[in-house]
Amino acid sequence: MTMHWPLSKRTLSYNISYRCLDERDMPFLRRLYRSTRAAELARVPWSEAEKQAFSDMQFNAQHAHYRTHYLDALWLIIERSGQPVGRLYLERWPSEHRIIDIALLPETRGIGIGSAVLEDLMEEAANNGKAVGIHVEKMNPAMSLYRRLGFKTVEDKGVYDLLKWHPAS
Repeated sequence: MTMHWPLSKRTLSYNISYRCLDERDMPFLRRLYRSTRAAELARVPWSEAEKQAFSDMQFNAQHAHYRTHYLDALWLIIERSGQPVGRLYLERWPSEHRIIDIALLPETRGIGIGSAVLEDLMEEAANNGKAVGIHVEKMNPAMSLYRRLGFKTVEDKGVYDLLKWHPAS
């Protein structure tokens, strides 16, 4: 099911659309999760089967945690030209839009899609007088994107920073 979402010229220029995820997306989501952990897994001396088993275990734990703790979230697949390229998990709170998770396939990173998606989220939040928040690992390469877009650290959570963006007054 395709979602009606406040798409802008930014996301439309990349042929981006969103749809609710379903069980058929689980293999894609596992592959996407694994791609976000590729650098870490490259450093361990495990077999490919061990790396995949570990990645699957971590994905299952994360997925269960998200589904348990964010009951009102939107669970979206980001598509480009009708093909899945990422995920966006978002919960709209009274004063903030919390990005639970956002990830793109490696071949779609660094070309502007993430910026376009985030800028659309920021625009929607601003139109509703809300902030946008997200937890980001300190070593995540996307940290520079968040900083460039105006996100600031509001809390050090150890491995993660809680970042927030507030609309201009």
